[in-house]
Amino acid sequence: MSWSPSSWRDFPIKQQPTYKDLDKLHSIEAEIKTFPPLIFAGEARELKKDLAKVAKGEAILLQGGDCAESFANFNAANIRDLFKVLLQMNMVLMYATGKPVVKIGRIAGQYAKPRSSDYEEIGGVKLPSYRGDIVNDIAFSEEAREPKPEKLLEAYYKSAATLNLIRAYARGGFADLRAVHKWNLEFLQGNELESRFEELADKITEALRFMEACGVNPDNTPQLKQTTLYTSHEALLLNYEEALTRKDTFTGDWYDCSAHFLWIGDRTRDPNGAHVEFFRGIKNPIGVKVGPSMKPHELLELIDKLNPENEPGRLTLIVRMGAEKIGELFPPLLRTVKEAGKEVVWSIDPMHGNTYKTGGGLKTRDFEKILSEVKQFIQIHKAEGTVPGGMHLEMTGSDVTECTGSISASITEDALNSRYHTQCDPRLNANQALELAFMVAETFKDL
Repeated sequence: MSWSPSSWRDFPIKQQPTYKDLDKLHSIEAEIKTFPPLIFAGEARELKKDLAKVAKGEAILLQGGDCAESFANFNAANIRDLFKVLLQMNMVLMYATGKPVVKIGRIAGQYAKPRSSDYEEIGGVKLPSYRGDIVNDIAFSEEAREPKPEKLLEAYYKSAATLNLIRAYARGGFADLRAVHKWNLEFLQGNELESRFEELADKITEALRFMEACGVNPDNTPQLKQTTLYTSHEALLLNYEEALTRKDTFTGDWYDCSAHFLWIGDRTRDPNGAHVEFFRGIKNPIGVKVGPSMKPHELLELIDKLNPENEPGRLTLIVRMGAEKIGELFPPLLRTVKEAGKEVVWSIDPMHGNTYKTGGGLKTRDFEKILSEVKQFIQIHKAEGTVPGGMHLEMTGSDVTECTGSISASITEDALNSRYHTQCDPRLNANQALELAFMVAETFKDL
């Protein structure tokens, strides 16, 4: 079948808002089509090459960031702190395994969220569900929950500004290994993790001194003072994605230039639906969430539609089963893909399958369950002789209290209310994310 950036409009679609003013929506879509792309096709191709190395076990994938980015919390400090904790986790994993880490942020576009219901009811009042700041507002009022087309423009501008700052941090000296001791966040001070990371930083500094004595330094080796952080989000709102899809002048291929990496959620992965139709035509590296309801034949059908040429680095399968289910449900899927000879990157999302509500009604996740699912994922791959590519985490660089547990944070259910700031789902804070990196680094190393 022929494909175009708009061919998805002829297919059934899920998880979309209902706009009242369609003329305004179409006018804004047309306006965004004239805007500069947020990323370049060549960058997406480089990421695909990096992910092909992950598929072979030559690199590790670290993907993390906000559950749902917030317009209200858009500021330089939040962007910087997420960048910092990703750099810290990168160093922990890279030092332990001796492999490069491919870093992808859930950032600069993660503004749309799928919901389990189209409506939310509180006190007998029924309103449309909050679908992320690109669609409507989180406040529970009729005006706030009305989908607003102009929010597409705000999402674009905030994504562009975020990307601009990320590029500056990555290339402007912030990632210089000589500054590794300065990457600690303030609330890590006095924490057990601070001493562990400082010990690691000392080893890196000592190694740098030796390399400089040999004539290798950050001034003549850019890799020692620069890094790359790719961007990603769930491509849920397809009219926005279509508006930023451009034909590459060098190859003639179509790329979704809203982010380097896009993924399809577990709720929108219908092989005959609009999201799969859109994704099959863009040349970005892409992902699909693989939840507990996925059957082996369904997964193969998706792989064939989304990566018909079996191209390494093109397709990442993001497993989200839950710590209680992964041991039973994941091995049959893994064996099916392996036996079919499919080239994929396997990643673990240990967040979504481990969500539960406290007695007070707050959604949370327990650190031990998250850690358990990551370790089981790696162990299953080891038993099957396949490659566990990496992790996909909902996390923040802020000192929030949204997930319980961990040695470093010691957050109880009673303490969740103190700094529960998420727009949607609970995130690991910087302490918990860094602790997770330390605790799984050795497991990755043993492969």
